[in-house]
Amino acid sequence: MKCARILGRVTCSRQYETLRGKKLLLIQPLDWENGKPKGSPLVAADACGSGSTEFVYWVASREAAVAFEDLPPVDAAIIGIIEGHQVKDFRSRERSA
Repeated sequence: MKCARILGRVTCSRQYETLRGKKLLLIQPLDWENGKPKGSPLVAADACGSGSTEFVYWVASREAAVAFEDLPPVDAAIIGIIEGHQVKDFRSRERSA
């Protein structure tokens, strides 16, 4: 799974039949550790009802299509909304043997 922030909505005048009714959003992939942009923005189909400017997690490739029952031709899908995340505390702990 990858982290992203929603930048906006994408509308299409014509689209593949199984994409009808699905919300397409423009997302900016982010680095999990520092929240900075990672790569270029891309379009993802929304499988969870996310809104503008929310932080979300998304998948790519075959996993993106599997997020929907009708298997639409998508390369990226938003599959969850991030309420918060924590990285540094877990990385700083040392495991005892």
